[in-house]
Amino acid sequence: MARINTNISSLIAQQNLSRANDDLNVRLQRLATGVRLNRGADDPAGLIAAERLRSELSGIEQGIKNSERASSVIATAEGSLNEVSELLSSIRALVVEAANTGAISPEEIEANQLQIDSAIESITRISNTSSFAGLKLLDGSLGYRLSGVDSTDISKAKVFGAAFLDRSTIDVDVEVVGSAQQGALYMRSNWASSGGTDGILPSSVTLRIAGRNGVNVLTFTSGSSIDSVINAINDRSSVTGVEAARVSAGDISSGFVINSVDHGSESFVSVEKLSGGSGYTFYKLINDTPGPIDWTMGATFTAADSDSGKDVLALVNGALANGRGLEVRLRGSDLSLSLVLSEAFATTVNGTPSSFDITGGGALYQLGPSVTFNQQTNVGIDSISASSLGGTLIDDGTGPVLQFLESLRSGGLNDLKSQNFSNAGAILESAIDEISTSRGRLGAFERNTLDTNIRSLQAALENITSSVSVIRDTDFAKETSELTRGQILIQAGTSVLATSNTTAQSVLQLLG
Repeated sequence: MARINTNISSLIAQQNLSRANDDLNVRLQRLATGVRLNRGADDPAGLIAAERLRSELSGIEQGIKNSERASSVIATAEGSLNEVSELLSSIRALVVEAANTGAISPEEIEANQLQIDSAIESITRISNTSSFAGLKLLDGSLGYRLSGVDSTDISKAKVFGAAFLDRSTIDVDVEVVGSAQQGALYMRSNWASSGGTDGILPSSVTLRIAGRNGVNVLTFTSGSSIDSVINAINDRSSVTGVEAARVSAGDISSGFVINSVDHGSESFVSVEKLSGGSGYTFYKLINDTPGPIDWTMGATFTAADSDSGKDVLALVNGALANGRGLEVRLRGSDLSLSLVLSEAFATTVNGTPSSFDITGGGALYQLGPSVTFNQQTNVGIDSISASSLGGTLIDDGTGPVLQFLESLRSGGLNDLKSQNFSNAGAILESAIDEISTSRGRLGAFERNTLDTNIRSLQAALENITSSVSVIRDTDFAKETSELTRGQILIQAGTSVLATSNTTAQSVLQLLG
């Protein structure tokens, strides 16, 4: 049929030409912007995926920046700790030089003390001034705050890392499950039963006594009391690292014990009889049963010429901590700390824990793209001032007391004038160990946590960027082909539309 009011073929041509024109505009927009997804209608599902990935990319990029900044902070702190380490080494050399009193004058010792005072002041100054962009690093502000530490149970507490998660405080329970022990050898003194006198040596004897610090040979004559033997051993305690005492203070016939000064598996006592009569047999307790010895229970001890100490075993929040002498260390993802237990607490197993709280502090580093607990890490950096560095338990005559580097200043308990050179050396050794441990811990954090995190995030950044590009970016090869196709379709559609518009003229032939 022939109609002139409605041209269906023209409408069809117009519709297809409009579609070709819209498609051509899309191709031109993608080629002009370089982006395949310019609006949601281009690819709704792809747009959602791309925007999520782009958001994740922003977090990853910031995580890399956070890690790099944290690495800079750690490097700054480590550099300051290196300076402190150099100062401690120089102080140690000055103490060793001053101990050579037979070849150094009092004036030189005084000059050494002035240098020590200056070095200690420098250490405290570094502690107070070391900073990064206004953030104090070594004054203790990045250390953890502890509350409720019972000094009769825990002499020294250092927390290296603690994950608070959603808690405001962290409860720490410390329970001794295996007592710290000294190496100990016992000898009888009830010689009356064999014709002698209780507490009096029946014959001369020469003993070689060895401990952690060294060896000494002592000779005792017949008729000497065990108290004189005990005093002679104790007079050389600093040389050998062992000490002696009666088994029962008020009973001279109870025997005497020679034990290592320190607790732990690294301490020992060895006694060898080089010459002398019979009756000088030493014994040790079986199964590491803590003393004192009971001579009526022969099944509990056996003859021996040496015995080693035993490290303390403790549970910290239910986890078994590594023991070394009186010290326990726990290394965990949620809690990392070091505790020096008091002798009374470390040598007693009674099932009663000592508790304290970590109430805050520490340095929190956000390392991942999401603000979640498993993408954060906590590090504590304690103060390195002279008043908190080198804490060492030293017996001042009334019992073990914690003494610090500050005690080496002029007028302190361990200055050069006091001639407590061994105490000063022990404090310096502890301080040097603390600084080197801190440097190693921070170095391990930088190398094993920060550096690996940066590399991991960089790899994720590369892969996710590639994924976003596949979804979002224009494929120019494909789009140019589609552009050419669209141009051809428009040209063809225009030609067809022109033809369809002229077909109605054939009706004129019917009208004559």
